Amino acid sequence: MLHVLVFLVLSFSLRAQSPGKNDVITKLNGDEFSGKVIEINDNEIKFSYPGETLVYTFKKTEILKITYASGRTESFNKTIPPERKADPPSTTITATTEKSVVDHQNRVAILPFSYIADGQAAPDALSEKAQSACYSYLTKNAGTRQILDPRTTNAQLFKAGVHKDNMKGYTMDDLCKILGVAFVVEGVVTVNKSGVSSQQSKTTDKSKDGSKQSSVHGTAEQEYETTVLLSIYNDKGSAVFNQDRKSILSGQSAYKSTIEYLLKRSPLFAK
Repeated sequence: MLHVLVFLVLSFSLRAQSPGKNDVITKLNGDEFSGKVIEINDNEIKFSYPGETLVYTFKKTEILKITYASGRTESFNKTIPPERKADPPSTTITATTEKSVVDHQNRVAILPFSYIADGQAAPDALSEKAQSACYSYLTKNAGTRQILDPRTTNAQLFKAGVHKDNMKGYTMDDLCKILGVAFVVEGVVTVNKSGVSSQQSKTTDKSKDGSKQSSVHGTAEQEYETTVLLSIYNDKGSAVFNQDRKSILSGQSAYKSTIEYLLKRSPLFAK
């Protein structure tokens, strides 16, 4: 009688431990989870362990198959082909990371210039014109460096919520990270009216009776005093170039030649 009782206890114990009584989830990496599949939707599989109420969620993209307690098997994703397993994932990751670093070190962004006219902040159009003038000249003399075009730079700043009113709240290394570059160029153009230049010209005409008549014509042209400050920062936030120059020209677009003068003396200029 004792032998019969022991046999019954062992049989009951083996049935309770039998994996056939549970659903088994097999992941793509080979991990198995034995318990109860509660729900399957378009993207997820909900699962709980025997005797527990806590529900776990798996992404369907991680699952190879489910073997249900009934014996039915449901497959979800194919395994990676053997020939692809031979390539260590770390090799791909390392190569991608190295390429990203190289690209990062080779890129330069030009920030929208600050443009101050007679002590007042000028419209964005003038700021962007100065930014474009800097890009146009530097991109022709950048060597192997890649200069981001102003539209791309401004769009990335906009998406990150950075604009001229809050840009001072970001460090230069912050801006380098946002733009994915190794260097950023910052410029300030200051233009002030300095006076008016006048020119006179004399013309002589013949009248109908043959006599000569002279007339004097005068023109007045507004003159400007222009100063440009150009700074370049690296992705560590350190200034690698910081110079200003007063333009020798007096026209309203004198900032263009002054920007070119400073760029020629910067470390980004490739001769």
